Amino acid sequence: MRWDHRPGAIRVGPGYSRPVSLIIEDLHKRFGNVVALDGLTFEVPTGQIFGFLGANGAGKTTTMRIAIGVLAADRGQVVWNGTDTRELPRNTWGYLPEERGLYPRMVVIDQLVFFAGLHGVPQDLARRDAMGWLHRLRVPELAERRAEELSKGNQQKIQLISAILHGPPVLLMDEPFTGLDPVNVAMLREAFLELRDEGRTLIFSTHQMETVEAMCESVAIVDRGRVVVGGPLREIKRATGRRMVHLSVDGDHRLAWLAGVPGARIVRPGIDRSEIELDEGMEPEALLAAAVAAGAQVTHFEVADVSLEQIFIDHVGRPLDEDLHLAEAGGPVAPGEDAA
Repeated sequence: MRWDHRPGAIRVGPGYSRPVSLIIEDLHKRFGNVVALDGLTFEVPTGQIFGFLGANGAGKTTTMRIAIGVLAADRGQVVWNGTDTRELPRNTWGYLPEERGLYPRMVVIDQLVFFAGLHGVPQDLARRDAMGWLHRLRVPELAERRAEELSKGNQQKIQLISAILHGPPVLLMDEPFTGLDPVNVAMLREAFLELRDEGRTLIFSTHQMETVEAMCESVAIVDRGRVVVGGPLREIKRATGRRMVHLSVDGDHRLAWLAGVPGARIVRPGIDRSEIELDEGMEPEALLAAAVAAGAQVTHFEVADVSLEQIFIDHVGRPLDEDLHLAEAGGPVAPGEDAA
């Protein structure tokens, strides 16, 4: 299907309650023999926070860099509000890269004013708004300090300010929560929600599934350069047809009694809470009755949708954060060595 990309054209995507303003269509990109993008296609509704999920190397950063014009696609296009992004001014975008992009020895306020000036913001206005955001993010004392003196979390706050000072309608953020403590994660999440409420469109990649579930109305999961599932998060969950129960008990968290309950199995065990999947025909009430009959002291029982993490595993075949953990012992032996 071809979309109408003429300026002013508005199209409502299937399942979306808002007009679609950003269209990524059939992107292809190779780096030598490596296929980074292989027909990547998805849509982002206007004024939403959109989760862009995939393992390392799936194509997320490449997609963002093509959108802002840093890279050129081999084929395909990115369209914003009916216009090919190659024809749009650079200040359409705010970009928060995963890697730090600050000048280490430059004073924070000076480089914020400098970056805003690259987008045509007058110095006095840039300085006023920069100081306002430093205050909002509770770090006004950083204004006269050099970037190299800041912690990772504070550098990330400064980079966020530099990405939004020129008032871009769309903000692209590559792993914005990496290296942040829970306090700073909560603060950035609050800032993102405020930007969304101002009417901006935010797209971010992350390994933090709980953050995506808490903030994003729509998502796209990408694997090996292709979208494997995408759309409104609520509809994606419902389309699985799977039912989950979150169960907490005092005492033995292994839930040995569950082996005698047909149609119920643990998909995510936990010390505090376990996630149990119910087969068709198995009612949650029957699971609760079985727990009570087994003498389990139930402290939490909740019927829930399937988790985004489980959806990711279903479509990609491995957890999103698999690359962040050690491989199992006894893996491949180095050439020339004998297995023990």
